[in-house]
Amino acid sequence: MDDVVLYIPQSYPFCSHWSRYLCQDIHPASSKDWYRWISLIFGVYGGLAVLVTMGWTFMALVLSHCIILYSVALVKSKWMSFAAGLATLASIKLEPYNSWQESLVTGSFDLQDILFYGGCGFSIMRCMSFALENCEKKEGNYTFSDLLKYNFYLPFFFFGPIMTFDRYHVQANNSQLTRKEREMWNITTKALLHLGIILVVDVFFHYLYILTIPSDMKLVTKLSDWCLAGLAYSNLVYDWVKAAMMFGVINTVSTLDHLDPPQPPKCITMLYVFAETHFDRGINDWLCRYVYDYIGGDHNKIFKELLATICTFAITTLWLGPCELVYIWSFFNCFGLNFELWVAKFFSIPPFSTIESAMGEAMSRRIRGVFNAANFWAIVLYNILSLNSLEFAKLVGRRLIFKGFPLSTLSVLLVTYCGVQLVKERERQQALLDDPEPVKPADGGKEKPE
Repeated sequence: MDDVVLYIPQSYPFCSHWSRYLCQDIHPASSKDWYRWISLIFGVYGGLAVLVTMGWTFMALVLSHCIILYSVALVKSKWMSFAAGLATLASIKLEPYNSWQESLVTGSFDLQDILFYGGCGFSIMRCMSFALENCEKKEGNYTFSDLLKYNFYLPFFFFGPIMTFDRYHVQANNSQLTRKEREMWNITTKALLHLGIILVVDVFFHYLYILTIPSDMKLVTKLSDWCLAGLAYSNLVYDWVKAAMMFGVINTVSTLDHLDPPQPPKCITMLYVFAETHFDRGINDWLCRYVYDYIGGDHNKIFKELLATICTFAITTLWLGPCELVYIWSFFNCFGLNFELWVAKFFSIPPFSTIESAMGEAMSRRIRGVFNAANFWAIVLYNILSLNSLEFAKLVGRRLIFKGFPLSTLSVLLVTYCGVQLVKERERQQALLDDPEPVKPADGGKEKPE
C-alpha cells in the first residue's frame, strides 16, 4: 500500500470517505481509471443535493432544459444553439412564462426564489456553453452524461461562477493531479479570510445602512457633495465585497477538487476602464468567449466593436431580467465601452500620436490618468443604477458635474487621479515582475536587427 497513489477530492466528506473505501486495494496503474468516476460522483452528489433541496418538479424542469439544449447541440449549429439557449433563458426571465415555471416548484422557504432563478439561469448558460463547445468538436459528440456531470457540479450550480465546458471537462477528467507546495496552506488561509469577510459584510449590512441611505431621497439631498460621492463609491465597494466573498468561498471549495475556477471580480477601486468592469468574472468569460471576442475579433474596428458590444449587452440584459433600469444600465455601459475605443482611435492619429511618442512614458501615463479619473466616475455613476435607483444616480451626477463645479468636481477628480496613478504604478511594477525586460546583448549594447 505504500506505493498506491490516490486522487481523492477533498470538498465533500461523503465523496472522500467513500472513495477511500473503494480504493483501499487499487493498484497504482488503475488509480487513473478510478479517477474517471470522480466527476460522475460529483454530478450524482450535486443532483441528489438539488433534488432534496428544491424537489422533483424543479429537478424535472432543469432536466427538460438540459434535454432540449442537448438535442439542439447534436445538430452542431452555433446559431441554432444560441437561439434555443436564448429562448430557454427568456422563458425564465419574461412574463408569463417565468411565473408559470416558478409555480411548478413546491415549497416556501426563504431562499426558494433565489435558488430557483439562480439554478435555472446558470443551468441554461452552462447548457449553452456545452452546446457551443459541442459544435467545435470535430469528431463525434459529447455525451448527455458529460452535460449532466458538468451542470450538476454542486458548488457552481446555484450561484456560479460559470466555468465554460471546455475548461471544466479538461480539468474534471484530468488524472495527473498534484498539489503545489504550500497549496493546502494557501487554501486554508483563503478560507479563514473569507470567513472574516463574511463577518465584516454581516456587520456592514446590519449597522452601516450603506444600501438603505440612498433609498431615502429626503436624506441624501441634504448630504454634501463629498458625502454623496463617498456614498456612491461605498455602494459599489460593498457590492464588490459581497461578490468577492461569495465567489471566493465557492472557489475555495472547487480548488479542493483540483479545479481552477474563474477568479473573483477585480476590485472597484482598481477599475478605470470599462473593458475590465464586471462583478461576475464567470459570466464575463462566457460572454467574451462566445459573443464579444467571437464577433469583435481583435477589437480594433469601430463597427465590429459596436456590433459586438450591442450583442453582448443584449444578452446581458436578458440575463439580468429586462426592465427600465437594466435597459439604461446596458445602454450606458455599452456606450462607455465603445467611447473608450473611439477616444483611443482619435488620439492614435497625427498629430496626437506624434506628440505622445515624443513625450516620456511617465508623462503619457499622467495624461492618460486624467481621462481615467473621469472614466472611473462614469463607471461609478453607470453602475449605481443597478444597485440603487435612477433618482439617486441622477442626484449624484448633478451634484458632482453641475452644482458642485468647480470646487467639488475638481477636488473629487484630483483625489481619484492620485488613486488611478497608484493603481497604474502597481500594475506597471507587476508587469515588470511577470515579464521582465530582455537583457541587452553584450556586443556594444545594441540589439541585432531581425
